Amino acid sequence: MKKVILLLVMVLSSMFMTAQSDSKSKKLLDEVSAKMNTYQNIYVEFNYVLDNTKEKVHQETRGNATLKGDLYNVNFLGTNQLYDGKKVFTIIPEDEEVNISDADADDDNTLTPSKFFSFYKKGFTYTWDEVKNMNGRKIQFVKLMPIDSNSEIKNVLLGIDIKTKHIYNLIEKGKNSTVTTLTISKFKTNQPLSSKLFTFDEAKYKKEGYLINKL
Repeated sequence: MKKVILLLVMVLSSMFMTAQSDSKSKKLLDEVSAKMNTYQNIYVEFNYVLDNTKEKVHQETRGNATLKGDLYNVNFLGTNQLYDGKKVFTIIPEDEEVNISDADADDDNTLTPSKFFSFYKKGFTYTWDEVKNMNGRKIQFVKLMPIDSNSEIKNVLLGIDIKTKHIYNLIEKGKNSTVTTLTISKFKTNQPLSSKLFTFDEAKYKKEGYLINKL
């Protein structure tokens, strides 16, 4: 679950990056950023595929997420995780369990979009890559390469729809031969959101018999 949220936030927060390596990459990301900064909130549905031919692993699944500033609500693999700005709540209906953990803004392990804005500015170099026609859409790829030689990531390809200036997909290649692809299948902005979307109702889950773990 954490891996998917990392990737999803990468996709969405990549829209705000300022590239420092390649002028064409910088121009394109700046155009995407300018458009994305006009949105109050973002809702996406995504397809997630993990492949490792060496280990003969193939996994496909779907999920959805809503982001508003640093707040998020993600549904994936039967689990719902939300962040209210202070705590992270992981709700697991199958186990009737909720895990609650503090989110320290200064902790590198705290997942927030703004944290990734600065992380990827410092952690990667960027180069212009190939353009592909995918499902009738012209997708320009920008390759992100980690500066840290000890990173488990070999490279990341960020696909941008040239027409809409929206992120289409993200392909992460690991040094362990794992390739993870996250593709946005539905993208909506400025949706009317419930005031409770990023709020955890502890009393409700206790009433339903859930085990509440405060980590």
